Amino acid sequence: MRLKKQYLTLMPALVMVGCTSQQAMQKKPVRQGGVEITQTQTVQVKPTPAPVIKPQPAPKPSYSSFSDWKSDFSMRAISSGYDAGVIRRLLDSAYLNQQVISLDSGQPEFSKMPWEYVDSAVSSGRVSVGKRKFAEQRAFLSQLESQHGVDAEIVAAIWGMESSYGAVTGNSDLPSSLASLAYDGRRQEFAEAQLLSLATLLQRGDVSWSQLDGSWAGGMGQTQFIPETWLKQGVDGDGNGHRNPWATGDALASTANYLSNSGWVRGLAPFYEATVPASFDYSLMGSKQPAARWAAMGVDTIDDVYLDANTQMELWLPAGKDGPVLLLSPNFDVIKVYNNSSSYALGVSLLGKTIDGQSGLRKSWPRYERPLSTTQVTNLQRRLTSMGYDTKGADGIVGTNTRMAFQRWQADNGQTPDGFITQNSASSLAGW
Repeated sequence: MRLKKQYLTLMPALVMVGCTSQQAMQKKPVRQGGVEITQTQTVQVKPTPAPVIKPQPAPKPSYSSFSDWKSDFSMRAISSGYDAGVIRRLLDSAYLNQQVISLDSGQPEFSKMPWEYVDSAVSSGRVSVGKRKFAEQRAFLSQLESQHGVDAEIVAAIWGMESSYGAVTGNSDLPSSLASLAYDGRRQEFAEAQLLSLATLLQRGDVSWSQLDGSWAGGMGQTQFIPETWLKQGVDGDGNGHRNPWATGDALASTANYLSNSGWVRGLAPFYEATVPASFDYSLMGSKQPAARWAAMGVDTIDDVYLDANTQMELWLPAGKDGPVLLLSPNFDVIKVYNNSSSYALGVSLLGKTIDGQSGLRKSWPRYERPLSTTQVTNLQRRLTSMGYDTKGADGIVGTNTRMAFQRWQADNGQTPDGFITQNSASSLAGW
C-alpha cells in the first residue's frame, strides 16, 4: 500500500468561548479592625436545566378491514392535497396480498455464508450478459462517470443485480403490495409514503398506469428504486422530458446521480483486498481508521495502490481469519444505500470488477465452514448473553451485536477473535 499524504494548511483562529453559566455579583460585609468593609464576591449560578420531555409516539390506528384502511388513507391523502382522482384510481384495484405480508415478516431457516451471495452475484450467466450489456452502454456509462464521478462498472453492476440488466423488473402489483404493507401496520409509515410518491409520479406523467408492476417490497424499474427515492433522485437520462424508472437511460443516470448524492468519492474503489500480520489485533476489525494507521499496523493491500493517508478505511473479514481480508472505502458504504447489506455491496463490487475484465478476490473462501440455523443462532444469542456477552436480544439473526459478543467470547476462550460464527467456531457453545 502506497500512501499519498494530504497536506492541510492550518490557519490560526481566535475562538471566543462563552460560559453557559451565569455570574452574579454579591456583596458580603466583613470587619477589619473596627471598620466594616464590603467585599465583592463572585458567585457562579448555574441555570436549572429544562426538563427533557420525550415525545410519545402516536398510537397506530387499527382497522377492522382492508377496505377501512383504503377509505381512511384516501381521505387523509386527498385532504393533504393529493389529486382525488389519482388516489382513488390507485387504490380502486388494490387488493390485500397476504404473500407480501408473509415475505415481509419471513425469516430464512439458515443464514447464508458470504460466498453464497457472491457466487450468485457473479454467476456465469449474470457475468456473460453483463459484459455484453456493459459494452452496449459503455459510451453512456462513461458519460455518466465523467458527470457524476461514479465508476461505470458499479452502475452497470447495480443494474445487473437489481433487474438482470432490465430483464426482470418484478411482477407484483405495486399498489397492492404497498397497500398490503401499509394495512399490515409493521411498516405503515414507509408504505404509505411510497403510495403517495407513486401517486405524484403518476400525476406528473413520469410513470404510466400500465407500468405498475414491481417487486413485492416496492422496488420499481430497471434499477429498482422505491417511489419516494425516485421522486427525489430520478433524472431524465434519455432527454425525453420524463423520468421513468423503466427506461434504461433514466434508470442508469438516476443510479449514478443517487450514488453521487450519497457521497461517492471519485477514483476510490469500494474495497481493496489486503493482508494482515500474524500479530494483528483482531479487536480493531470493523473500526474505521485512516489508511496510514492501517499501514502502520502492517495491513497492506495485495495490489500496489495509492491511498490518501487520511482516507478512513474499515477492515472487514467477511469469512473470518481463513478468508479474504478487505479494506473497505467510504464508497462501500455508499453502495449500501441501495441495500443495507455488506454482502450486497461486496456482490456489486465484484460483479463490477468482473464485467469490466478485472480480477476478483485472490484469497479463496473457507467453503468447508457451515452456517448455523436460525434456531441455533437464537440459542447461541441466549447462551452468550447468559454468560455475560450481551447480544442485545435473541432474534435468530447474526448481526453486528451478536458478532461482537461472539468475538469477545472468542478472545476469552483461546480462539482467534474474528467474530465469524460457524458450526465449527461455535461448537463448544452448542446448547442446541
